Amino acid sequence: MLAKHSLKRWYLIHKWSSLICTAFLLLICLTGLPLIFRDEIDGWLQPHHYVRLPADTPAVSLDSLATASHRLYPDEVIASMFADDDEPQIYVWMAPSFTQMRAQPKSMHFIRFDARTGEVLETSKSAAEQPRTFIDIMLALHTDLFAGLPGELFLGAMALMFVLAIVSGIVLYAPFMKKLAFGTVRADRSSRLKWLDLHNMLGITVMAWTLVVGATGAMNELSTPLFALWQQTDVKNLLGSYQGTAVPPQLALPSVQTAKETASRAVPGMTVTAMVYPGNPYGSPYHYLFWAKGSSTLTSRLLTPILVDARSGKLSAVVGMPWYLRALEVSRPLHFGDYGGLPLKIIWALLDLIAIGILISGLYLWITRRNTRSTRLDRIVAKHLGDATGSAQHLP
Repeated sequence: MLAKHSLKRWYLIHKWSSLICTAFLLLICLTGLPLIFRDEIDGWLQPHHYVRLPADTPAVSLDSLATASHRLYPDEVIASMFADDDEPQIYVWMAPSFTQMRAQPKSMHFIRFDARTGEVLETSKSAAEQPRTFIDIMLALHTDLFAGLPGELFLGAMALMFVLAIVSGIVLYAPFMKKLAFGTVRADRSSRLKWLDLHNMLGITVMAWTLVVGATGAMNELSTPLFALWQQTDVKNLLGSYQGTAVPPQLALPSVQTAKETASRAVPGMTVTAMVYPGNPYGSPYHYLFWAKGSSTLTSRLLTPILVDARSGKLSAVVGMPWYLRALEVSRPLHFGDYGGLPLKIIWALLDLIAIGILISGLYLWITRRNTRSTRLDRIVAKHLGDATGSAQHLP
């Protein structure tokens, strides 16, 4: 049994950690619901239609897409290419220049090609000119509150507070509820006591899920500084020997299609899904940077970077990712529940709704406690040590 002073300390930790993060956690849970189904919502709001072709139709050469992109925007540079996993389309991202892209990331825009025919399906305006979609707004609220890195770090701190509230709630659950059957909701008692039992029952039932989502949420909010750390350490050391190397102008670069084939041969069993051009602030000044993923459920979330020399077109390196970025990659599907198809997404959504119920019930208990006369905490704890059931009704 917990000693009186330990119980009081855990009670205060649970109360204040919960109060500090509840409003922001409610926002995160509410915005997280549509994000679970972001692919389905995007497909419904912006359906894509393609010509019917045999399933074994080969993909178009990336060189032809690069040529078509430069023909459409002769005064711009290609920043990157991305091949969609789910639909036969390839996005080519362009910018007025890499210097402007670095200063104004929203100056970028994309051209969407049919991956089999090379047909232009869509040309976008720059991100600064495009209105935000519903999913864009939900994602911004969920990740950084429209505040960039400070918003990410703040929400990361709120996620850690949430984890602390869960852990302290688990510690308090056993001593305060030990004389009640698991899942008991005393519907014949006061309204506040019914809400308390509901809060405790929901919280302990989904504690494993909330711990996973809270911890992975905090990890995801660190993605920007973690990638910056990797670039300033491992990547900087890797590229040190290339300092001062002259890279050809973009139109004189080696074949991007051949470079992709070189990268694919370097990682057998993996699929190259993205390519970053030399000079892109998010890549290498001296290489084509390719990102490849595995074919299994787990490895499809683990990305491997491959560097191909931008002068010779030869393989430079298959880069090993540090443990903290691997942890970040694993945390993302666990957080959003998007690695098991629609059935898992539905389960994630139901658990999210339960988490919303826990947060609302916790707020209700706090508000009613503030508006009614209640005993002091020391008296609650003392009563608990003699009768756990009697003391439980006083917990907020």
